[in-house]
Amino acid sequence: MAHESLLRGLPLAVLMLSLVAVPILLLEPQGLPRMRALETELSGVEVENASLRGDVGRLRTDVKELRENPAAVERIAREQLGLVRKSEVVFQFERK
Repeated sequence: MAHESLLRGLPLAVLMLSLVAVPILLLEPQGLPRMRALETELSGVEVENASLRGDVGRLRTDVKELRENPAAVERIAREQLGLVRKSEVVFQFERK
């Protein structure tokens, strides 16, 4: 008889324990709030990764163009480095 009452009380004890433990586990700092914060962080990292993938694609295109197209090298030398050919004359005007 004692064995049967123990078997009947065990599911009730497990239920009571879960009713107390589950909310505590979910609401503690390492529980649900932490999971939501990590999901938000993951979303931000995924957006940043997508942006960086786009940057990598553009840089690969630039590298390919610089390797295959001498005009691209000249354009970069002129625009970014301010270089000119020996036969060219440079006029500089003062801005007001």
